[in-house]
Amino acid sequence: MRPKNWIKRWGLGIRGKLWKMMKCIRSGEQLRLDDMASSSESLATRDYSVSYSSQAAGVDTKVENSNIEEAESSLRESGYLNYEEARALLGRLEYQKGNIEAALHVFEGIDIASVSSKIKLSLSRRCEQNRRRSQSDAAPPMSMHAISLLLEAIFLKVKSLQGLGQFEEAAQSCKVILDTIETALPEGIPESVSADCKLQDILNKAVELLPELWKLAGSPQEAILSYRRALLYYWNLDTETTSKIEKEFAVFLLYSGSDASPPNLRSQVDGSFVPRNNIEEAILLLLILLRKFAVKKIEWDPTIMYHLSFALSVSGEQRALAHQVEELLPGIMERRERYSILALCYHGEGEEMIALNLLRNLLFNRGNPDCVLELLLASNICAKNTVCVEEGIGYASRALSELCGRCNQMESVANCLQGILLSTQSRSVASDSERISKQSEALEMLESAEKTMTERDPSIIFHLSLENAEQRKLDAALYHAKQLLKLEAGSSVRSYILLARILSGQKRFVDAENVINAGLDQTGKWDQGELLRTKAKLQIAQGQLKNAIETYTRLLAIIQVQTKSLGAGKKLAKNQRNSWSLEMETWHDLANVYTSLSQWRDAEVCLSKSKTLSPYSASRWHSTGLLYEAKGLHQEALKAFKAALDAEPNHVPSLVSTACVLRRLGSQSIPIIRSFLTDAIRLDKTNHSAWYSLGLLYKADPSASALEAAECFEAAAFLEDSAPVESFR
Repeated sequence: MRPKNWIKRWGLGIRGKLWKMMKCIRSGEQLRLDDMASSSESLATRDYSVSYSSQAAGVDTKVENSNIEEAESSLRESGYLNYEEARALLGRLEYQKGNIEAALHVFEGIDIASVSSKIKLSLSRRCEQNRRRSQSDAAPPMSMHAISLLLEAIFLKVKSLQGLGQFEEAAQSCKVILDTIETALPEGIPESVSADCKLQDILNKAVELLPELWKLAGSPQEAILSYRRALLYYWNLDTETTSKIEKEFAVFLLYSGSDASPPNLRSQVDGSFVPRNNIEEAILLLLILLRKFAVKKIEWDPTIMYHLSFALSVSGEQRALAHQVEELLPGIMERRERYSILALCYHGEGEEMIALNLLRNLLFNRGNPDCVLELLLASNICAKNTVCVEEGIGYASRALSELCGRCNQMESVANCLQGILLSTQSRSVASDSERISKQSEALEMLESAEKTMTERDPSIIFHLSLENAEQRKLDAALYHAKQLLKLEAGSSVRSYILLARILSGQKRFVDAENVINAGLDQTGKWDQGELLRTKAKLQIAQGQLKNAIETYTRLLAIIQVQTKSLGAGKKLAKNQRNSWSLEMETWHDLANVYTSLSQWRDAEVCLSKSKTLSPYSASRWHSTGLLYEAKGLHQEALKAFKAALDAEPNHVPSLVSTACVLRRLGSQSIPIIRSFLTDAIRLDKTNHSAWYSLGLLYKADPSASALEAAECFEAAAFLEDSAPVESFR
């Protein structure tokens, strides 16, 4: 019988019969065969043994009417309401009433494997018919309405399982929906299918829910695959839903702590970018969201910028972050926030003056209240530049006045920066009395920083130890260096190096070498450079020159491998600069060792290696001068030392060496020689060689007093007795 005639025969009695069907399903009764059109799938042939009569007492009329209308629609399309569809309708009714367990019991009666197979066949046939523009093929076994109804039933089963805390089962059921659609329509959802608003709504919800279910089930790798599937397959999602998934996926990649394997794209253009790790994939997603905002596809979400700032900072791409901030339209980000982020980016990239100029533009306006963080950053930058020390002291003082005891930890940082700035200033003042005063004030500020910190700050302890060492208060410096090593649990190279240098200043070379060996045991290969260089210098101080050569050789081998590794990777410019500088100084150190052993040829080879790295290095010219001097070629040595001073006028070792050669040659007047030595002492007041050479000069000068010579020798003896193998700073 044709569906039209069947419906006509039923006429206005259809609602009554449907109502009766729904009641029978709840009560567990069987329908009479004469109440249903004959069908192998009709409800009359099934036995419903589960009774829901106790839950049906308070049925909402409006909800039930919607289910009846749904049944009517199915009957009009197919001619009968089969078992699965009836289950889907009843389960939805129970779910809408809040009876989750009852709804789940009804949904479990649906044979999902059989239903999904029919849905796949129906969708693939429907898609084929649309492509061929022909209706002559076999009709799909299910209507679009029935497909939507059954997929909704599976989705409501997923929600029921989620509500009962069965997250893994919920995720597996939700995956069935997506597997079914993706298998039936491998090239994406065509418009003929997505035109069904109900089906599209179910898909939207299922695609968005699946990753969340895997996260709740404790399966991060499955969640990652689900996110990628949501974004790579053409689900015909709206922009808002896609953007929400992209953001949630980026957040999960950044903070979940799970390492995602690189995506395996089925089709990709040659040379296209494929993220290699979590950070790169998250950055890509966040940049896509920023681009969508730029073309006005989505509303501005400030958290996108926060997450992108974190991701790019962690990956060392501060310049890229600065570029993104600069591209934002005016008004999107507050002026203070924009300037602060840009200053941090350029500071991280080593562009200190650009960062400082940005902060100056911000801090110049006194109308900006509570700029403590910006003031601290500005003073930190100034502490590294002797030209801006006065300005930095002003910023640190202003930060302290704005804090007014509000936050002890920040006040401690401000005191520490003030101490560092005063220490830097003390090294450039002319008078000894002013220098001693500044040093005393610097130490006082650092001690105050230590007292006011609420949590032990390694940076404060480090600078306190360093300042004590610089002032030759080695016992206090040693105490704080040990505290620092304990606080950092041996995780920082600088702690080992500082402790070893302090011990070397106390002439405890064996103990210092043991500290370095402990640091080498705790440190990865790429971070051992400075430790090995310090170890070699300790071996030189003990007269173990052959051991020192072996240590330097090991260091150069590590640098060579590291340079190749960094060159094969991306940017990492800062690490490359550090590696280049360390390699150059190592060649110079090794050349000096060979010079002391009178192995001229080996020393020349080392200097030629250094020349390829930097032909105009003051340190290289100085080592060349020492080689000439050892050979007795004083004029050539003098030329090399002058070349070093041409390259770097304030190179202290070259100033001292120039004065020594001139004194030996006797070709210059004493005042000229004295000027080289006084310049060296002005730049480095702890250089014992300069003080000793000045003492010899005063001793040889008839016009100078013996007291002046004695004072110089006394200062040289004191400084040499507490001199480390390398400068403390």
